[in-house]
Amino acid sequence: MTKAIRIHETGGPEVLTWQDIQLGEPKSGQVRLKHTAIGLNFIDCYHRSGLYPVELPLTLGSEAAGIIEAIGPDVSGLKIGQRVAYAGGQTGSYCEARNINANVLIPLPENIKDQDAAAMMLKGMTAHMLMFKCYKVKKGDTILVHAAAGGVGSIMCQWANTIGATVIGTVGSDQKVEKANKNGCHYPINYSKDDFSKRVSEITNGVGVPVVYESIGKTTYEKSMDCLSNFGMLVNYGNASGPIPAIEPLELMRRGSLALSRPTLFNYTSNPKDRQTAARALFKVVASGKVNIEIGQTYSLSETRAAHVALESRQTTGSTVLIP
Repeated sequence: MTKAIRIHETGGPEVLTWQDIQLGEPKSGQVRLKHTAIGLNFIDCYHRSGLYPVELPLTLGSEAAGIIEAIGPDVSGLKIGQRVAYAGGQTGSYCEARNINANVLIPLPENIKDQDAAAMMLKGMTAHMLMFKCYKVKKGDTILVHAAAGGVGSIMCQWANTIGATVIGTVGSDQKVEKANKNGCHYPINYSKDDFSKRVSEITNGVGVPVVYESIGKTTYEKSMDCLSNFGMLVNYGNASGPIPAIEPLELMRRGSLALSRPTLFNYTSNPKDRQTAARALFKVVASGKVNIEIGQTYSLSETRAAHVALESRQTTGSTVLIP
């Protein structure tokens, strides 16, 4: 038996249950992984709430780090006692241990700690997807990153600096302005006080930015489009305030021949080559010291309800890690 956070119905944090689950031997192509650290992400809240439909009952969670305890048939390249991590593709990380397909696991270098891995795999590979796949950020670009003090935003601000880009970032409080600034955000904007679209116009001398990385959603997407230059791209990858409603193609034309992208890491990492490329790039930039992974808070796995409340009320900074 092992402990897990499960949902039997969708809803608020109150539907999260702490229960025993039976764990058998790993099947062909699987390993049994003992989790040492588990990442918390907004997509977990979307699964829990029903915004993203899931099959119930379900163990939530999309990323973790751990140690291989047992190996099933037809698995090669991995060994018992090896440290590994994963993100995306298979839900079910909110547990003390699990059986998981071996082909989604990424061996951890010695210089990457378990908690850091759990804090950065999904967010870091998401940042790689956004900055190198959806819109390739170039030296000299000025980009707008929402939630610049959050998990993905913090990584993007730092990573963009290594490329030579200028970062405008939005945050929800003066405290987060300071955090975003420390992470390399050149122009942090407290959107609870200032109109971020006007500030972007001022900063860019009315030209706008070529890309907006939009993770807030419903309450900010229209002003995000106002921030774009002609032929700019709105990359929507989150729905913290609710999903963006349908946008007519002619509306994109009227606003400056804009492009809209709605990526998900699950599609990006479904290709093992892309998954390995993103992980290697992430490990390299973190090991270089140019991107620091901030763990803003930790919770015991049994306290996941409180962690969800904090995340959804935007009371967190950086990444949140659950400890089994």
